Amino acid sequence: MAPWLTAAGAALAALLLADLLSAALSRYALRRGIVDRPGVRKAHDRPTPYLGGVAIAVAALAAGTVSIPYWDRRVAVLVAAAVVVALVGLLDDLRPTHPVFRLAVEVVAATAVVLAGGRIGVFGHWLDPVVTVAWIVVLANSFNLLDNMDGTAATVAVAAGCLIAGAAYLEGQRGLALLLITLSAGCLGFLVHNWAPARMFMGDAGSLFIGFLLAAAAVLVRVPGGATARLAELLLFTFVATVDTLVVVIARPRAGLSCFTPGTDHAAHRLRAMGLTVPQVALTLCAAAGLAGLCGVGVAAARLPGVLTLAAAGTGAAALILLLIKVPVYAAAPAEEPATADVLPLTARPAPEPRHRDLPLRNVRTSDRGSVLHLDEWRR
Repeated sequence: MAPWLTAAGAALAALLLADLLSAALSRYALRRGIVDRPGVRKAHDRPTPYLGGVAIAVAALAAGTVSIPYWDRRVAVLVAAAVVVALVGLLDDLRPTHPVFRLAVEVVAATAVVLAGGRIGVFGHWLDPVVTVAWIVVLANSFNLLDNMDGTAATVAVAAGCLIAGAAYLEGQRGLALLLITLSAGCLGFLVHNWAPARMFMGDAGSLFIGFLLAAAAVLVRVPGGATARLAELLLFTFVATVDTLVVVIARPRAGLSCFTPGTDHAAHRLRAMGLTVPQVALTLCAAAGLAGLCGVGVAAARLPGVLTLAAAGTGAAALILLLIKVPVYAAAPAEEPATADVLPLTARPAPEPRHRDLPLRNVRTSDRGSVLHLDEWRR
């Protein structure tokens, strides 16, 4: 059978299976109370079931197992490690686990990928495996943090997965390419239930599984052109998650907040504050991931020079970070509370119960402090 027919059949199977499993697991999660309940930091106004990530993982792996003609050692280890990470995420969805335990499992899984032959290959000595493990773990959690708004993580995964698959196919890794195609198709099937207003969330099981698989797959794709081409490829294939994480890491300390403080100050929230609707935010992030991923395929195919592409990608990322950081998403502290910090996360203030997940923002006038933006206060 022609490779494109195999890929198309596997993708269709993964898409349909993810859609059907999402519907079934949604009903099961509602009966069992496996839901994300509304809160001050959350935009949804009703309990929303988790377990979407289980549907994505099962659909992608089932379709991939049937369609992949042969499994080399690296792909087999990648799948096994990703399943372990997904199980830890599922455990966290069902009953919160200690962050150290979760991090330890992720490090072990990433180490397995490195031992199977996955290396960034920039330094040429013992630093390569260490940096590779750190990079995979950081990107897996970055993608976990990217899952903060309806449709964002799944749409980015569709674009990134397809383009990393293209790079893997060009290198001759058909098994890895088919696995990523089924992952993208599974995310597309799940999007039927996760598009705004979402009826289901993927949970940590899905976001960690997807993030780990994409980050490790990018490492497994070998790029000609030396260290600069390699760095350009890694940045471009994970562009949106990398930018989102850097925005938070840079902005929160400047606002006097811990980097580990939950809040509505990610790239998606800042795009919402700029006036975009939730679907527009998801499509914008998907387009950014697609454009960056296309450039990554160009680097992998030796059609784009590594040095210039890395410089362009770094400059573009820096410009986007500076732009997003300037978007006001932190509320000023009230004058009658001088002991508090100069700025507080918007989510620290109680807000009226939201009526719809995708509603425009507004400025709230106060009598003594001017205009203060509240991301958690909505109106029709």
